[in-house]
Formats: sequence, structure tokens, C-alpha cells
Amino acid sequence: MKKVIVVPARLSSTRLKEKPLKVLAGKPLIRWVIEGCLRTGEKVILATDSERIASAVEDLPIKIVYTPTDLPSGSDRVAYAIRDEDVDYVINYQGDEPFVYPEDVNRLFSALEDFPVATLAMRDREFYNDPASVKVVLAKDGTALYFSRSPIPFFSGSSEVYPLKHIGIYAFRKEVLLEFTSWERGELEKLESLEQLRLLERGVKIKVLLTQNYYHGVDTEEDAKLVSEMLLKTLTNR
Repeated sequence: MKKVIVVPARLSSTRLKEKPLKVLAGKPLIRWVIEGCLRTGEKVILATDSERIASAVEDLPIKIVYTPTDLPSGSDRVAYAIRDEDVDYVINYQGDEPFVYPEDVNRLFSALEDFPVATLAMRDREFYNDPASVKVVLAKDGTALYFSRSPIPFFSGSSEVYPLKHIGIYAFRKEVLLEFTSWERGELEKLESLEQLRLLERGVKIKVLLTQNYYHGVDTEEDAKLVSEMLLKTLTNR
């Protein structure tokens, strides 16, 4: 199977100005993401609408695809970037997630042998009541029953599994991604502002792989400070 990792990144962001170019531990955020993805050994594409973002990583061995500025989501950027690529499996590795683990990337690609879509989650109670942190509950086969910004599931007792924090990294079979991005937004997607619910509403199974690795996206100045500290620790431990 032919595989690729696509990193979508746009310059405008609502919560953190010019987020991909935000310098963390000495490097722009987008460079941390791209360099991490390259360490997996897979082909990497940057899907961006900004020459400034591209210039931050143009010296790296990647393909750069310029996407229209009016695309509504990262998934749409990824779909645009791979529409003519000879590829079977694609990972949408969000441009604000600087922590990349080759073992998790391999697990995501492997899951596509049995499921049309795969993603990651980690057990984390700290963010249970935070609506900015997406939670997920699972069926017996490890596929997603539902994603929500609300604290799910409700706890009437203790659990060794829940709560699960969703990590917004997705693996798709190419044809599923292209079909997904052609659909109209669903009612639940609009209510929760979570595009993965469009898949569940259409009956598409999403395999959820649990990980113990550390992930933390960057959406705020507080996130940027915390992630910078963690990246510096990572450099020190190498």
C-alpha cells in the first residue's frame, strides 16, 4: 500500500495569530511538525495557502502543495493535496501538533487494513470538563460510538478506560477521505463543531487506537508555553 502523511496549515487562525509560524523552543511550530513526520520515514506533503509557511520548511525533503484559501477545513486541504496522488492511505497530521511518534503513525496506517478511518485517543482525566478538549467513547471493537466536547461518559462509578481524550490525528483510505470531504455537514457536526461526526452520522467506522504517548496541540499562548517546555525536555533527553 502506498502511504503519505499530509500536514495542513493555514496562516490565519482565530485564537493564536499566525500559529504555524509561532516559535517554540527555537523553531517555528510548523517545522517541529514536519521534521517529526519526516522521522517516520514516510513521504510528507505540506498543504498550505501561505508562502510564508512554506518558506519555513522549504529546505526539507517534502512536497509542498498550495491550497485555495477558501477551503473550510484541514481535511479539505489534505483531500485537495492528495486528489491526484498515487496513494492508498493518508494521514492528516494536524499542523499544530508538534509531537510525532513513528510507532503511532505505523499503528494508524496498519489499522486502515481493517477500517476505513483511524485516529488516536489517550486516557486523561485532567481535561474531562474542558469543552476545548474532545472526548470519545468506544464500542467493543474499539471503534468510536461518539465524540463530544461535553464530559462523556457520565461517571456513576470508576473506570480503568475512561475518560478518553481524542487526539486529532486521522488516517484515511484515500477514497474515503475524498468522499467524506464531498458530503454536506451533518446536524451533529454543526452542533458540536466536530467534523468527525460527519463520518459517524453516515455510518463510517472510525477505529480509535489508545496511546500512552504525550500529545498536546497548540491553540493558545498557554499551550505554546507548555509545549515549548516539553519540546526542550525532549531535546535534552535525546
